[in-house]
Amino acid sequence: MTPNPKQHWSYPAACFSLIALIALSLSWELWLAPLREGGSWLALKALPLCLPLAGILKGKVYTYQYSSMLILIYFAEAVMRIFDAAPAGRYCAVASVVLCTVFFIACLAFIGQHKKANH
Repeated sequence: MTPNPKQHWSYPAACFSLIALIALSLSWELWLAPLREGGSWLALKALPLCLPLAGILKGKVYTYQYSSMLILIYFAEAVMRIFDAAPAGRYCAVASVVLCTVFFIACLAFIGQHKKANH
């Protein structure tokens, strides 16, 4: 009997970190530390994160593969915004770096577990 990759720790870690990153992106740009008073259009950056959400929740390996590359854009943006002048923006950026890192590692672990289960 082959083990189910959804039972591996990487599945809930990827699901949680992606959903948390979507929520953080929206709240960061709309309320917590927007670039402009009253919110900014940069909140739309959460939309590309919503595209792989269904595949991540269903455990589709291909989605995990391309999402691990997509998340690097968000990681780079967060690292750059750590040097923001406003403390609230820095805290959001650090939280985003942590969530991106967890998601990336969870994706790689999920893919590895899936390959191990199928060989």
